[in-house]
Amino acid sequence: MAKSGTLICVPIMRGTIEKMVVDIQKAKLNGADLVEIRLDYLSKFNPRRDLNTFIQEHHSLPLLFTYRPKWEGGKYDGDENKRLDALRLAMELGADYIDIELKVAHKFYDSIRGKTFNKTKVIVSSHNYQHTPSVEDLGDLVATIQATGADIVKITTTAMEITDVARMFQTMVHSQVSFIGVVIGDRGLISRVLSAKFGGFLTFAALESGIDSPPGQPTVKDMLHLYNFRQMGRETKVYGVIGKPVRHSKSPMLYNEAYKTVGFDGVYVFLLVDDLDKFFRTYSSTDFAGFSVGIPHKEVALKCCDEVDPVAKSIGAVNLVIRRPADGKLIGYNTDYVGAISAIEDGLRGLLDNDSGRGASPSPLAGKLIVVIGAGGAAKAVAYGAKEKGARIVIANRTYALGDLDSYHPEDGMILANTTSIGMRPKVDETPISKHALKFYSLVFDAVYTPKTTRLLREAEESGVSIVSGVEMFLGQAYEQYEKFTGLPVPKQLFRKIMENYS
Repeated sequence: MAKSGTLICVPIMRGTIEKMVVDIQKAKLNGADLVEIRLDYLSKFNPRRDLNTFIQEHHSLPLLFTYRPKWEGGKYDGDENKRLDALRLAMELGADYIDIELKVAHKFYDSIRGKTFNKTKVIVSSHNYQHTPSVEDLGDLVATIQATGADIVKITTTAMEITDVARMFQTMVHSQVSFIGVVIGDRGLISRVLSAKFGGFLTFAALESGIDSPPGQPTVKDMLHLYNFRQMGRETKVYGVIGKPVRHSKSPMLYNEAYKTVGFDGVYVFLLVDDLDKFFRTYSSTDFAGFSVGIPHKEVALKCCDEVDPVAKSIGAVNLVIRRPADGKLIGYNTDYVGAISAIEDGLRGLLDNDSGRGASPSPLAGKLIVVIGAGGAAKAVAYGAKEKGARIVIANRTYALGDLDSYHPEDGMILANTTSIGMRPKVDETPISKHALKFYSLVFDAVYTPKTTRLLREAEESGVSIVSGVEMFLGQAYEQYEKFTGLPVPKQLFRKIMENYS
């Protein structure tokens, strides 16, 4: 159980009792606190026999019974009285929890008035598959659900953008009753992960990734081992990677593993952001302490910060934002250029068999011609860093002059740096330059690190060219970010080991 006491519930959505029983055992082994039996998924259901099977014979975890009708997003399309009869029977047989929809809650409570069910807690739920209401409307909805006599209030809404989740957190924090708040969709992921911080009664996690797990629902293994859910509490600081897309990033895996190892009270999450300025204005609490900024927000981030480091200002892009604890102001930095340039320099030193160490003078980049593919924040960082080291720069944008690269070779021994997302998962067959043109380069660097060896790097290596993986840039920029996030010295060996384990 998390420090906050928030439970992890795994929905069991299978067509037969036998398959459900197997999944209950899997959920227990994976570390779930309870399971939600979705009765509406069963192809055949005999209430007395089947509920008895669950409650009497397979009660290895607390059981929540949900029999969701189609009119509330479920699969049941039969007689309404039979549906409610089954849930009443679950109470009589000793279910731990049942879920009743707000629309029928008064009718249900009328039917059990005067009866005593010592064990069963009743969750009264409301689902909004269109949007997330205002804080005022959510507050009114909580009061309406409470008035039914609910033991636990459950509200599920839909995220049109990540800022919608803030309204659910506000409602969760101020709720005077046990509260479950879920915002569905990829933009709502943090509603599940951070429920332990904001005091949710429980959160839902999938048994495994698959067709039945809705967008934004992590697996129970992710909750426990990626996000360190059991270590999360009210004081936990929130960090994250901002991007669009964002789920390819290895940053949550890297930082969360490091936080856990050193005992730092923080959690690092995926943040799928559409409007960066609105995101920063919405999540303005110092609890949201720092952010890595990815594609396509690095240049916009510069304008969103209250203060910007001079180097980041010169580059024209920010990839790290820290919220200063004293006054909540946003401070922008650029760690991309250090990560990229040090990785390229190390690659060149290896090429020269010169083990003179990082920071040697002059830089092995001095006098070199470096062709930078891209025009975004990472491209600006590489160009800035290379120029500072005395290199000559040529920029090739993906929308302009990229096709000319195949015939561009003013000299041999050039350096190529791809800073675009070309070749990134899932489009691993793409490359920004044809293989035959790679022979004009002495070294090829690719900022993409998922996969570790892109098509560009593979073809460069096949052409006898030295390569530098985006993993090296990723680690280089992450070292500085970690120090800014935590105020602690970076455990470089740990970082490298984590990346090796997951690459």
